[in-house]
Amino acid sequence: PVNALSSSLIQALQKAFGEANGDSAVDAIVICGDKSNFCAGADIRQFNQLSRTKRSSLTEITDMMEGSKKPVVAAIEGVALGGGLELALGCHYRIAHVQARVGLPEVLLGILPAAGGTQRLPRLIEFSAALSMITTGKIVPASQALKLGIVDEVVGENTVDEAIQLAKKVIGQPLGSRQLSTLPIQCPPNVEALLDEALVKVKKQFRGAQSHQACIEAVRAAVQLPYSEGIKKELEIFHTLCNTEQARAQRYAFFAEREVAKWTLPSGASWKTASPQPIRTAAVIGLGTMGRGIVTSLAKAKIPVIALEQDEKQLDIGSKAVTSLLDREVLKMKQLGLTEASNSLGPVQFTLDYGKLRDVDIVIEAVFENMALKKEIFWRLSEICKSEAFLCTNTSGLDIDEIACVTNRPQMVIGTHFFSPAHIMKLLEVVYGRYTSSTTIATAMMLAKMLGKIGVLVGNCPSFVGNRLMRLYVEQALFLVEEGSKPEEIDQALEDFGLAMGPFRMQDLAGLDIGWKARTEAGLTGPKLPFGTPARQHGSKRYSPLPDILCEKGRFGQKSGQGWYKYEKPGGRNAMPDPWLYNFLSEYRYLHNLKTHYVTQEEIIEWCLYALINEGFKVLEDGIASAPEDIDVIYNNGYGWPKHTGGPMYYASLVGLPNVLSKLEKYYEANPDIPSLKPSNFLKKLAASGNPPLKEWWSHLGFQSSKL
Repeated sequence: PVNALSSSLIQALQKAFGEANGDSAVDAIVICGDKSNFCAGADIRQFNQLSRTKRSSLTEITDMMEGSKKPVVAAIEGVALGGGLELALGCHYRIAHVQARVGLPEVLLGILPAAGGTQRLPRLIEFSAALSMITTGKIVPASQALKLGIVDEVVGENTVDEAIQLAKKVIGQPLGSRQLSTLPIQCPPNVEALLDEALVKVKKQFRGAQSHQACIEAVRAAVQLPYSEGIKKELEIFHTLCNTEQARAQRYAFFAEREVAKWTLPSGASWKTASPQPIRTAAVIGLGTMGRGIVTSLAKAKIPVIALEQDEKQLDIGSKAVTSLLDREVLKMKQLGLTEASNSLGPVQFTLDYGKLRDVDIVIEAVFENMALKKEIFWRLSEICKSEAFLCTNTSGLDIDEIACVTNRPQMVIGTHFFSPAHIMKLLEVVYGRYTSSTTIATAMMLAKMLGKIGVLVGNCPSFVGNRLMRLYVEQALFLVEEGSKPEEIDQALEDFGLAMGPFRMQDLAGLDIGWKARTEAGLTGPKLPFGTPARQHGSKRYSPLPDILCEKGRFGQKSGQGWYKYEKPGGRNAMPDPWLYNFLSEYRYLHNLKTHYVTQEEIIEWCLYALINEGFKVLEDGIASAPEDIDVIYNNGYGWPKHTGGPMYYASLVGLPNVLSKLEKYYEANPDIPSLKPSNFLKKLAASGNPPLKEWWSHLGFQSSKL
């Protein structure tokens, strides 16, 4: 359906174009895609089959088109991505449907465009715009492509007919200025400095990823070399990248995102057999940070939303915040040249009246993490909403079954765990309870797709998948601080590995008080903690009270201007090391008689990431996630894990499962009061078999007690 450029399709295109080009009765040629889709690019599965010495057949066809003495027009509908856009750049003219999108996203697969994309695009449009598109993989709508100069015309309908009319109009006109490979690049005077700055920027933005830096090298070749040499350099870099571990990891991550949509239950119900119900209207309860983002997501998907709050004050604050978010979305769309931006959002109605929710198709509860409050809301919803309405909770870790039990329709209750900011983050953790029907699952997974998100189905357990692993990762970081490491050293090590944000910057951003409230409610700290419990020991388990103490001192992170770091003001973003914290930690270590020791960057990564990975194996063993791909997709899209390592479970296989196991055994032996370091039985089984590929992991598990 996306017209991927397989070798057979390229051969067919070459044959058809050669015949048209050689036919004296043909004066002009229009290239279009079948089924209202131009082309989504090369067939990713065939990347490894390209010869290292021979030019790609896609390069040959684009050169053939560009060199034709007959005008060649690309009629772009749907998408022209990667090789699809390179194909269009080989044409002399390009017409796009208003809803079409174009881009060169190869960099996100660990490679670069290999059929002239890095050489032709900078010859067509403003240099810095071309550089940005190539190095970020950004996909732009037709209206912006027109402003940039990528396409010559945008039409509302009959794209192919309009392309035919244009082709007829330009018959006989000179084509020299339309053959991009023959044009000089309009370089700014400081082009080398611009490329150097871009290199610094991508190194910081995409830490450790090779493909973004390689794209700059290819564009530099376009600047410094003639096209014939630049295209050779592009292909050389492509082949170097194509067989790297990073490119393989990113291709794995790409396919994993498609695999997670294909869920199956032990009962046999699956994505193939379950039918989702239509979602025409929705409601959101609670207009805090998450609720506002969810309302905005629904509105962006053109779904009419009713947003409910508990009192006038909260409703006023929430409605203003949502309106501001929606205004920003409209502004973004207008900047992209979308003239109908104001009409492209679903209507939002604000209310205090539960009665207004009577006829909605789906309700998403987004109040704070308090079980009693959520149960009260769901009991009320089950009394008011129509019997066909689905009831969703945005809880990040509370028991779905306990919430479902207070309703008159437990089979229609499901967890929809959005990630903040909800209108931007791509992940939706869909949490299936004991009573949830396959229809409810199918509908929630469809909702994810409607919102432009990746839905991953997981089982019901405390903290689900993402936060269950994250809790242990943060816990290890706290223990390292207790033993002498500085928060910024730990953050630096993990950010250099490629994570978007280290654990302490992440806590400061989210707000330390969020976790503090959850731990207080769970009885890990505060008045519910049994009297006489040692500060650093809960039963046989080590516990770090450091974040609890910081919260008691009013240090909540960015919101209060101080947390693990200090900030220029409350709400500030510039994290600075805090001498107060160093003094506090010294006193804390002295009080608890803790000896400090130096920990290397490598050890920081192993302590934090191997504990997270180990819990991933336990999640698989428990049947909470149905495949390692589920965990990897969750972490790649919800927790800032670097995609060029594939995800936590893929990374473990890359390091080697026996290596991960031996490190965990070493750390657990030295720290028997940290159970998260005790190797999972599943990891032990797999490591005993060497390092089997991810697809073979299940065959080693034996009996699986799936929670799905």
